[in-house]
Amino acid sequence: MCGVSQACRAVPRLLTRGFIKRRCRSFLCSFPGFGPVSPPRTAFAMAGLNVSIAFFFLVVGVCQALRRLSKRLLSPGVYGCLARELAGSLQLCTSCLELRMLVEIGPWGGGFGPDVVLTLLFLLFAVHGASFDGASANPTVSLQEFLLLESNLAATAAKLLAQGAGTGLGWAVTKLYWSWELTHFHLIQNLIASECSSSIHTSLHHAAFVEGTCSFLFHLVLLKLRQSHPMYRVPALAATVTFLTYTAGPFTGAFFNPALSTAATFCCSGSSFWDYVQVYWLGPLAGMLAALLLYQGNIPRLFQKNLLYSQKNKYKIPKARVVAHMEGYEPHQKRKGEKSDSEPHA
Repeated sequence: MCGVSQACRAVPRLLTRGFIKRRCRSFLCSFPGFGPVSPPRTAFAMAGLNVSIAFFFLVVGVCQALRRLSKRLLSPGVYGCLARELAGSLQLCTSCLELRMLVEIGPWGGGFGPDVVLTLLFLLFAVHGASFDGASANPTVSLQEFLLLESNLAATAAKLLAQGAGTGLGWAVTKLYWSWELTHFHLIQNLIASECSSSIHTSLHHAAFVEGTCSFLFHLVLLKLRQSHPMYRVPALAATVTFLTYTAGPFTGAFFNPALSTAATFCCSGSSFWDYVQVYWLGPLAGMLAALLLYQGNIPRLFQKNLLYSQKNKYKIPKARVVAHMEGYEPHQKRKGEKSDSEPHA
């Protein structure tokens, strides 16, 4: 969901032009072969990773404070449709952009493998699921609630607007945070930002199919677990997102979230705007509709007829039991009537 990009392919071109060498000569000297004294590479990697983890904690804390404050000041309707979705989208976007940066630069700039990033991804989505307070931060989930008659048109439009605003704000905050260059990861990220490439690394139809399949599986699990206790639902959804990201990340980035993908990859070159729309908007939307139709058998907002499953009464009483009950009931009434008839003659 957070995406895996190949923007770091731009680094060799930047090194060839000497752009990085002019801006960060002292940083390059820390790597073997660039200077007389080479501090351990692990120290830089751990320092950068610790700063990123601290940033994750800060973002969650600020968004949680925003949720509590808005919950006290705003009405339940405004909080549920606007403030909650705004805070959730802000938290999701900032966390995923920082994690995506670690995915791109970490393997060669920090020396840690995908296991570190996948562990962080699972933990982040577990924290998101526990702290979102019912927000989805995903336009396809909001549309699913609308199609299930759980939300009206005005509330759904407000949620989509809040999700777009929260994602845009998260993108701006993350860019500002990167501009401070607190770690060498952020320094390199700023240098390669103008060279970022599309996250689509396969054919257009295959990419749309991959995003649609990820959305289908995610929504199917979400529908199955939506009435479950959060203790089981949150880790199950986090594990699902982690598995899908690991499997589909090399092809499309595995966003299956239109708002998040718009902030993360639409500004990169390599694909047209219409290509991005087909893969990252229409693909997840089609996957959500397919999951809803498979799980429900119908789409309540559009039609009530169940196309896949027969409508049988789950609590139908067997006929033999009804007959036996009536046979035992009639003699009882007869004896009661005989007793009442005999009373006047006593």
